[in-house]
Amino acid sequence: MKLGAQPLVAIRGLSVAYHGGNNAALTNIDLDIRPGERLAIIGESGSGKSTLALAIASLLPASAKISGAVEWPALPGPPLGGRDFGFVFQDSSASLDPVMPIGKQIAEVIRTHLRLGWPQAYSRAQDLLARVRLPHPEAVLHAYPHQFSGGQRQRAAIAAAIAAAPRLLIADEATSALDTLVQADIVRLVRRLVAEDGMTLLFVSHDIALASQLADRIAVFRHGEMVELGDAAQVARQPRHAYTRALLAAHISLDTEPLLKRPALGNANA
Repeated sequence: MKLGAQPLVAIRGLSVAYHGGNNAALTNIDLDIRPGERLAIIGESGSGKSTLALAIASLLPASAKISGAVEWPALPGPPLGGRDFGFVFQDSSASLDPVMPIGKQIAEVIRTHLRLGWPQAYSRAQDLLARVRLPHPEAVLHAYPHQFSGGQRQRAAIAAAIAAAPRLLIADEATSALDTLVQADIVRLVRRLVAEDGMTLLFVSHDIALASQLADRIAVFRHGEMVELGDAAQVARQPRHAYTRALLAAHISLDTEPLLKRPALGNANA
């Protein structure tokens, strides 16, 4: 983490409401995302964490009522999806076109943002599929999303999200639809890719146990408000807010959680 540097993303007084302004999803959020850090946003369903991720990516629906600001101080203008940030959704079908081969989808991102020709784009796409540990990447290039499991599709979606080497990777509940073992594999994968490429990570999850192992800092959201923000170890071990303590109580003890005891979670070669 580049301490002292200007924020990559600066969120100032952000409020978001839906349904004509009668349903507040976020209320007066102030938060910096630092260059190179891994920030986790946690909370239960309806806490506003996914709304925050969508606001950062400028993906909120036109009907949303927005006040405050989401700024990218290091950029000369508005961020461009794919180039400045990559987004991994909970459901890989939201990221992958079901009627287009996986390789072409990734190659199109590369051609658009890196200005490479098709042969070079396909070559880079194959390298990316190998990096996310999909077997036989040369065959995956020509395969369709429905031919793979949920975990494999999510790996392909991650490859597409990092295809143009974005500064920020946003993973919005990217493991929630997967079983426990596959979740652990995806977390290890994200951790390795972020470290290798020097990306900043925004990891959105309801799972404080996963977040505490992946993130440098954790922000806890409840009913659209940020109720706690701090170092990941501190938030997980000595939470200040009662809601954070309730989230921890809903999990197996952090000292006995099998997932957190898996040594491979910190293995950069995963």
